[in-house]
Amino acid sequence: MDIYDFEPAARPVAQLLDAVRDDQLDDPTPCPDYAVREILGHLVGLTAAFRNAADKDFGPLTGTNPGSALPTLDGDWRTTLPRQLDELVVAWRSPAAWEGDTQAGGITFPAVAAAQVAVDELVVHGWDLARATGQPYEPDTACLKIAEAMLGAGPERRGEIFGPVIEVPEGAPLLDRVIGLSGRNPDWKP
Repeated sequence: MDIYDFEPAARPVAQLLDAVRDDQLDDPTPCPDYAVREILGHLVGLTAAFRNAADKDFGPLTGTNPGSALPTLDGDWRTTLPRQLDELVVAWRSPAAWEGDTQAGGITFPAVAAAQVAVDELVVHGWDLARATGQPYEPDTACLKIAEAMLGAGPERRGEIFGPVIEVPEGAPLLDRVIGLSGRNPDWKP
């Protein structure tokens, strides 16, 4: 079992937050159903859910399918999201987080798989946020490889939450390959 630190996945997302302007909250993102506010709301929800998944603290945060409604964004997201990113990192540093099964998004699955999903969510939605707000985004190579392995593992691992794979040119950067595997166009611009 590979245990890894979540900080390299969380840090690039946290670095985007200060530059998100209030007048950008309704702007489109590469995630077709979400504006910037929904991407931020989704990040708030997933950081709490995967923190609780690491702690094996099951309840509404881990038992609710995130696709059941559009995420909402509370007014305190600028303090909540950075704190929850930190809490997510700390929670997954516990060896117990990686043991047995856990729950997130209403699905019970091995904790190791939950960690892979959480890293993928941070990488892909961090890219969504960066693109939508015109910011540079350079996630850690190890995190990109985790996301690539999860997204490239076939339909049984990808599930139905991702769009069809977007083919990227041979030799494309790893980030572009990951984004293409997620069903997003790496060339997307607002």
